[in-house]
Amino acid sequence: MAKKITKKVKLQIQGGAATPAPPVGTALGPTGVNIGEFVKQFNDATQDRRGEVVPVELNVYDDRTFDFVLKVSPASQLILKELGKKSGSGKNLVQKVGKLSDAQLTKVAETKMPDLNTKDIEQAKKVIAGTARSMGAEVV
Repeated sequence: MAKKITKKVKLQIQGGAATPAPPVGTALGPTGVNIGEFVKQFNDATQDRRGEVVPVELNVYDDRTFDFVLKVSPASQLILKELGKKSGSGKNLVQKVGKLSDAQLTKVAETKMPDLNTKDIEQAKKVIAGTARSMGAEVV
């Protein structure tokens, strides 16, 4: 018989740098999961993604075991990486942080494609362009 999922937890953690301290410990404490074991498995799985934010979906089962799925970094992080900036604009209509070319937009869309709800690259580019505009990046 299959195990029953009791909780689903979504976190965004720096790749290869998870610790049992907050926010990981606070999110996983109430679930009864062995936090040290999760941290070890997560850090081993994301060793090659150090320095980038890694979204993770954790399934906790009724016997307190777990498994997790690693996702692609958030679109905003991918856009900032392409632009070479640390953060977006606080005033996106007035102050622009950079220009995102069509080639860069395509690269980000292809990277983010597995997590988007479309299989069409043109639609994916529209989703990423919307995120870029809301961050103060100009799409050219």
